[in-house]
Amino acid sequence: MVVRHPAERGKGRFERFAESASNVTSSPVFYGFCLLLVAFFVATHVAGLSISQQMLAGDLMTCVTLLLLALLKNSERRAERAVQRKLDAIAAALLEQSEGEAREAQEDLRSAIRLEEDL
Repeated sequence: MVVRHPAERGKGRFERFAESASNVTSSPVFYGFCLLLVAFFVATHVAGLSISQQMLAGDLMTCVTLLLLALLKNSERRAERAVQRKLDAIAAALLEQSEGEAREAQEDLRSAIRLEEDL
C-alpha cells in the first residue's frame, strides 16, 4: 500500500475536516477552552479530588494534545507542499526565460527541481 502526500490526494473528508479544525483551534475561543482545561486539571490536584477525577482531567488534556498534534502535522505538510509547488513553478519560469543561454546552469536547475519526475 502506498501512502500519498496529503497535498497530492486532493480535498478529501479528512483534509476538509483538518482545515476546519485548524481554523477552530487557532481561534481565541479554543484558547479559552484550553485555559479552562488546564485550570480544571490544576483545580483537581489543588482541591485533592479523587484519583479518578484527576485522571479524567489528565486524559482530557492528553486527548486534546494528540488531536492537535495530528492536525498540526497535516497543516504543516500541506503548507510545505504548497511552498514546494511555488518554488518549482518559479524555477520552471526561470528556465523558460533563460532558454537558449547557459545550458549547464539549466541542467543543474532541472536536476534540482526534478522536472523530469513531475512531468
